[in-house]
Amino acid sequence: RVELVESGGGSVQAGESLRLSCKGSGYRYICMGWFRQAPGKEREVVATSYGGGTTMYYADSVKGRFAISINNHYNILTLQMNRLKPEDTAMYYCAAGVSNGSPCPEALRDSPYWGQGTQVTVSS
Repeated sequence: RVELVESGGGSVQAGESLRLSCKGSGYRYICMGWFRQAPGKEREVVATSYGGGTTMYYADSVKGRFAISINNHYNILTLQMNRLKPEDTAMYYCAAGVSNGSPCPEALRDSPYWGQGTQVTVSS
């Protein structure tokens, strides 16, 4: 049984940092990533990691501020979020899945394996 458990969310001021972690168990998937969903908005991809960290993808809105990494030994996916902005406020979800030839961001949207989410709130 695949299980993804996120941790590390919280409330911070703009400009501060947070570090999210996602512990995967049950299976190791070639694609893992972070999505977020703000109230009234659609879920959007934040960052993904393919092939144990060989290829990363970042949404334009977080490039240069967020960094995704994976500890392959312990199957832990991490999202380091720096210089946070109020618009980063959302529920953040970890996802894992297979590629089947699609880029990770697209492949994960259809994956059935998601964590329960962790809330990130950034105040100005």
